[in-house]
Amino acid sequence: MKPAAFDYHRPLDVPSTLTLLEAHGTDGKILAGGQSLVAAMNFRLARPSVLIDVNRVRELDSLAVEGTFLRIGALTRHAAFHRHVVEGPLGLLLTRVAGHIAHYPIRQRGTFAGSLAHADPASEWCLTATVLDAEIAMRSLRGTRRLPASDFFRGTFTTALDEDELITEIRLPVLDAGWRGGFSEFSRRAGDFALAMALAVLKVEGGVIRGAKLGIGGVADRAIRLSGIEAALIGQQASEATFQAAAAQAREAVEPSADIHASSEYRRDLIAAMVSRALAEAAA
Repeated sequence: MKPAAFDYHRPLDVPSTLTLLEAHGTDGKILAGGQSLVAAMNFRLARPSVLIDVNRVRELDSLAVEGTFLRIGALTRHAAFHRHVVEGPLGLLLTRVAGHIAHYPIRQRGTFAGSLAHADPASEWCLTATVLDAEIAMRSLRGTRRLPASDFFRGTFTTALDEDELITEIRLPVLDAGWRGGFSEFSRRAGDFALAMALAVLKVEGGVIRGAKLGIGGVADRAIRLSGIEAALIGQQASEATFQAAAAQAREAVEPSADIHASSEYRRDLIAAMVSRALAEAAA
């Protein structure tokens, strides 16, 4: 299949990009990595009449630590995280997660921001943003607004991003040395979308859990933060028994989706397995 006809624009700065977005509304689509959009266009599942290619907007191509945040520009590719982009547990965790995203060629083109904008429930970066309290910055000609990931994702392929808005950067809080991260994902083949995944970040002192962040993805219409289980972990021993108990709670915390790939009950079992593995990795 080939895409339907479209007009193509290649702005060189953010103001020009925003002007195009406002002018074309729902007819315009941002092209960065294009790893989801172009495939959908080829099958004519998406038929934008205007493509706005932002790959030459240099101010969007940034990745740096500023104060207590890692700032991820909108053109930061998945492959940037093959190396530790920040010292400490956050850099290590992001590298771990990046290795599970699709295949190497896709990671060379796909972007962190594009993954969030696409809002696939099985996206590793959407889960990461949700668990790590990411802040998403969006700009339009009306101004700039920032939303926490918890308010940004609305459902499958649905976000709070307005038609005239462009994601310009994502800010992730830098984790201090006391934290450790763990990530576990199950897919039928390497590179496939996950049937279930879990991300855990723990602060353990003297064998006791003093801080916890935990979430699951690939099982509902968006990534889910397990805040109740996080609270229950505080003050517990960082032991296999504790992690198995948390996994059992996670198994019953949601009603997983069912599709041709997995039943709801099968995904429940996967949730428990992924949560226990992620927690164990974070405590190691």
